[in-house]
This record gives sequence, structure tokens and C-alpha cells, in this order.
Amino acid sequence: MEAAVIYVREHGDLKVVPFTYRVPEGEEAEGVGWPASLANFPLGQWIADNRRFYARGDMDEDRITQLEKLGMIWSHYDVAWEEGLSAARGWAETNGHLLAPLNATHQGYKVGTWLKNARAAARKAAENEQRRAKGLPVESTAGALSNERREQLEDIDPSWCPAWPVEWQRVFHLVRLHLEEAGGTLPTEPGEVMHQGEDLGRWVRSVRLGWDQLTTVQQWMCEHVLGIEPASEDEKPQPRRTQADKWAMNYEAAKQYYEREGHLRVPRKHVERILGEDQEEREIRLGAWVGNQRTRAATLTPERMEQLSNIGMRWT
Repeated sequence: MEAAVIYVREHGDLKVVPFTYRVPEGEEAEGVGWPASLANFPLGQWIADNRRFYARGDMDEDRITQLEKLGMIWSHYDVAWEEGLSAARGWAETNGHLLAPLNATHQGYKVGTWLKNARAAARKAAENEQRRAKGLPVESTAGALSNERREQLEDIDPSWCPAWPVEWQRVFHLVRLHLEEAGGTLPTEPGEVMHQGEDLGRWVRSVRLGWDQLTTVQQWMCEHVLGIEPASEDEKPQPRRTQADKWAMNYEAAKQYYEREGHLRVPRKHVERILGEDQEEREIRLGAWVGNQRTRAATLTPERMEQLSNIGMRWT
């Protein structure tokens, strides 16, 4: 216990004492206050032995209490969790939230990866709860996050494990900070405001244009917390035409030409003008298109070949 007390004074806790650790001796020991009587004492092995006694139930309560006051962690899994939790707290203190990207680190610890695994464990726990609520059997609880550990993370950031992508929640939080702390106006254009490597204006724009793809909760958060409104129909970009749409428009031009000329022998450089569904006039390079259909006849569907044949298409 004397060695453990001195070790805690030097290192802060007993979470990770290497199994091979022995109390130093000589000048190294004197520099940190180790008495000569403890020189070379196998503290790492002693800690491991006590964890084994504890797991077997062979340890007195007073000894358990003494070690826990020094920050003893009885399980190696608990040690790993406490290390990750400490890194998560540190990262959150620096960044103001616990929505770290996957590559995030804190003092060399891969906190982004640790949080990803914690979210996976939280989702498994939620799935198990749903199965229990439906009266279905739960195959295994291994790998599921305990309520205690979830509460520890929620104490750091209640939104640490959103139902939607973490990336979305992270920028939502950064936009809220921008509005609250900087007293800024809502950024709406890409490149207008950058924060923690995120383009806030680009995100706001994507939210407004993709409003219908958000969940009801996300819509409520954006509207009532950030003051974002969905884009009007005039602001939305026109949907890109598919290859099928383009073929249909060219076919309509060919049909218009046939009805006017009575044949489909279109000069190679001919341009046909037609009205689209939006009543805007479009120029169709009909001569080139008809020639391309003829040379690609082997790849056309039977339906398209029949459509063109019906308006005078000559295939040879």
C-alpha cells in the first residue's frame, strides 16, 4: 500500500500500472521520494494479484476501500473505458462538444475511433431494449453499452449519440454556437463562415435544399433552434435530366420533324427547335442524333426501335 500511495502521488492513479513495473532504486528513486526499503518492489504484479483476489471475492472490504480511494480500477475493460472517457472529456473541453470526427485525437489518444465504438455499443443496447419491449429474446448483451456508461457520456454532451449522422449533428452544434456566442447572423452561402474545419454556410444551404430528406425532429431543430427555413421552389435547382429524359426529348423533336416533313431523312447539321415541358424553347441537334441512333441500332431496345420505325426511320 505504501508503494501504491507513492505511485499515485507520482502518476495520479492506479488505472494502468504495467505488470512488469518495479519500484525504482538509487538516484532515480530519490528524485521522486521512493524510500530505499521499497526498492525493486514488484508493484505491477502486486496490483495484478489484487485484481485477481477481488475477482475471486477473496479481498476484505477495508482493503477494497483503501485501493479504490487511490483510484483503483478492478477490470482491464474498465481501465480502457476510463482512459477513453478521460480523453473524451478533454476533447470536449477543447471543442465544446462530443461530436468528434473519426480522426480526432486528444493527447495522442484516438478519441474519434473510441467514440465511434461507443456509439455502436449504444445502438446495440437500444436494439436489445426494443426487442425486450416487444417480448422478443435478446441473443446477447455482449458489446452493449451500459446505462451507467451512457449517462457518463451524456453528462459530457447530451447529443453525443444522435439518431442521424454525427457529421450532421456536429455542424448543427457549430452553427448554434456561431449564433449564440459570436452573435452572428445565419450563414447561408458556402465559404461564408468556417469553424473547426466545417463550412457552416454550405451546411445551412444543404439543409434548406434537402429539407424533405430530414426527419421531423431534425426539421424542428433547424427551424426552432437555428431559424432555418426550407428553400422555396424558386430557390431549388432544376432536377438533372436523366438519359431517358434526354432520349425522350430527342424523340419528340424527331416526331415533330416527321410530322412536318413526312420523312426522317434529317440533314446531319440540322437543328430542330421544340418547346420543353417548362415551355422553354430548346435547340436539338436532330441530324446528329438520328445518325447516332442508326449506327447504334444494335444497342437500342426493341421499344425504341419500334418508336423510331413508326416515324419513318430507315435503318440502312
